[in-house]
Amino acid sequence: MYSTFLNTSIRYGILPLLALFCSCQQKFETTDYSAHFSGEIQNPTANYILFFKDNMLLDTIFLDENNHFEKKFDSLSPGLYIYRINPEFQYVYFDKNDSLHLRLNSRDFDHSIIYSGRGSEKNNFLMNLTVKNLVDESTRYENYDLGVNQFMRFIDSTHAARTTYYLRSKAIVDWGPEFDLYAKTKLDLHFYSQKEIYPIAHYVRTKEDIRDQLPTDYYSFRNKVDFNNEKLIRYSSFTKYLAIMLSSISDESDLDFDSQTKFDKNITKLNVVDTLIRNEKVKNTILDNIALIYLLEDQNLNNNDKFFERYFKLSTDTTQHQEIIKIQTAVQNLKYENRLPKVELVDLEEQAVDFKKLIRKKTLMFVWTKNGLAHANASHKRALELLEKLPDIQVISVCIDGEHDEWRDLVSEYKHPNLIELRCVDFNDMKDKWIITKIQRSIILHADGSIQEAFVNIFDRNMEKLLAL
Repeated sequence: MYSTFLNTSIRYGILPLLALFCSCQQKFETTDYSAHFSGEIQNPTANYILFFKDNMLLDTIFLDENNHFEKKFDSLSPGLYIYRINPEFQYVYFDKNDSLHLRLNSRDFDHSIIYSGRGSEKNNFLMNLTVKNLVDESTRYENYDLGVNQFMRFIDSTHAARTTYYLRSKAIVDWGPEFDLYAKTKLDLHFYSQKEIYPIAHYVRTKEDIRDQLPTDYYSFRNKVDFNNEKLIRYSSFTKYLAIMLSSISDESDLDFDSQTKFDKNITKLNVVDTLIRNEKVKNTILDNIALIYLLEDQNLNNNDKFFERYFKLSTDTTQHQEIIKIQTAVQNLKYENRLPKVELVDLEEQAVDFKKLIRKKTLMFVWTKNGLAHANASHKRALELLEKLPDIQVISVCIDGEHDEWRDLVSEYKHPNLIELRCVDFNDMKDKWIITKIQRSIILHADGSIQEAFVNIFDRNMEKLLAL
């Protein structure tokens, strides 16, 4: 019995304490920038993790047979990094000589992430903040229905409470100014984004234009944002806020959403960036983002030349110009009444299919991934609803990944004579030719196979009208 107690104590008590003591006592040379990254991935979607600094892939870290991984970096500069387990990603911050151990479940990615080891306190704070923000996202639309005074009281009080949590954590962990930049940015820009969105969201949801009711200093929070900090240009909290702010500014004069107005607003965004941001690297990055979003979402093909004339005049990033031109050329191939370029697709029997020969009537094509089953299920339900209301159309569902047998099992529950299930063989080829950069992407084709709408969302409230044209 004593022996059992001793063994248990060693396993669960003494050894961890010794390890902690040794870790705290470990000394590092001033020139030693080594770091460790290890962890366990439950339900992984791949057998490897991609490790990035900004947009540059630094390493591919493979999982072992138990879904564990371990990597020692001989030299890793302090800063913010990204690890990607397709299709999800998350940030991780390394200080000098940090040794981080990660645990996560791919089926509940952000909500399951827990760190331990040297440097874990900072990263757990960042993830706790992420989860709190995600919880806010689930109720934010109801908040946009509130009147101006109610909305501001709610946002300001929630922001104040979260700031208290941030200050308390900062005092306890005693993190440095480099990490604090990312923590404070994530904290503040989450609430600034909601303030930017509120006037237009309130109008869309209630048809009440409350812009005249806003206090004269309503947008004063913009003065607190450092728009010229190069360290933030790859940080999603910053880039997301900036995109929202630019849309907010371009919406201030007109709440309409016809195609010409949307085009004018994109030109406004380019001009605002030109006057707002002085740092050339930051300016070019944001101009590139606007151009990419324009190409992939909001574009008006008839106005492309005007838009890019302005973009090329303002942007000095000639390297990125080539990438924009490449995408622009691919987009031009998807013009109204063109045909979709050929890509490799297979049917349920794993036989190659000629996509063009499948088009017998007005067709809606949508894509989905096995790693986003909630979206896949919602998209299929939406497709079945449309087929019931519009019996003269057909829908083609294309899965962009996964093994054949797994895919066939997933789609077995969706049955309709005018619903065709296909699987993509080479997603990279399809992505480049059909410009599939977001999972909400859908395409409408005329009965002769020509393109009616190349950039549309299956959940678009005008979808029935578009399919009835």
